[in-house]
Amino acid sequence: MSKQHFSVWSDLTGVSFSQGFLDAGGIRTRYLSSGSPDKPLLILIHGTGGHAEAYSRNLAAHGEHFWTVAIDLIGHGWSDKPAGSYEIADYANHVLAVIKALGRERAHISGESLGGWVAAHLAIHHPGAVDRIVLNTSGGWTAHPEVMARIKRLSMEAVNDPNPERIRGRLEFLMHDTSKVNDDLVETRRAIYAQDGFAETMERVLCLQEMDIRRRNMFSDEDTRRIAAPTLVLWTSHDPTATPEEGQKIADLIPGARYVVMNACGHWPQFEDAALFNQLHLDFLLDRKSA
Repeated sequence: MSKQHFSVWSDLTGVSFSQGFLDAGGIRTRYLSSGSPDKPLLILIHGTGGHAEAYSRNLAAHGEHFWTVAIDLIGHGWSDKPAGSYEIADYANHVLAVIKALGRERAHISGESLGGWVAAHLAIHHPGAVDRIVLNTSGGWTAHPEVMARIKRLSMEAVNDPNPERIRGRLEFLMHDTSKVNDDLVETRRAIYAQDGFAETMERVLCLQEMDIRRRNMFSDEDTRRIAAPTLVLWTSHDPTATPEEGQKIADLIPGARYVVMNACGHWPQFEDAALFNQLHLDFLLDRKSA
């Protein structure tokens, strides 16, 4: 029996999707999109050093119900990488510009890791731009020095020497089942990390792994209680950045938040167990009860 090969392309088989670039407040922003513009807008936001392909296994299911747009954040993927600040408010302003460029005033926002941090910031500081939010193994509340040091080391090793094994090591950090890191995903990220000047950009992006900068971007309990948007806090049993108990504490602070833990997943549950993630995610976004 021949071995089955998985890739971004096989993830998108049978999916009507588009890839393109838009001008978001002067930032050339790359996106992957499914669904049609007559549906509610859903923005999907990756984590530190990531890119829109983090959601390649979710575009089909979500495009049935939403105009689903996965973006490369400023400084990431194939979007523009200006020299400047890369703190949470800067990312949030980029997302606001994306929503405006898409002709909308508000959107559902789902973010993984850094993306969740940005989603929560928007819910706190720009509530009029947010419908529902999903905080998927989100940053913004924890500051573990050993985790921060590991992210910095793996990221800088990968961009300074973007060979397949370095890239694979960075991606395996995200997965509980490291066999889920396929060759196509490695090559997708390798091409991004091999861009001219990307190492300098990554240095700027990793500012949030510096304790003083991280702490001034983190949310207090008072901040967290201000989140009024319906919120799903989604955690995993094997997240490498924070425990399920830490995820539960976040959910307990957000009025009315729903909390769920996905088992046998790491930092990319939307990729590792896409079928379950899609079900849980859509149940929340569509305000329906889980089966």
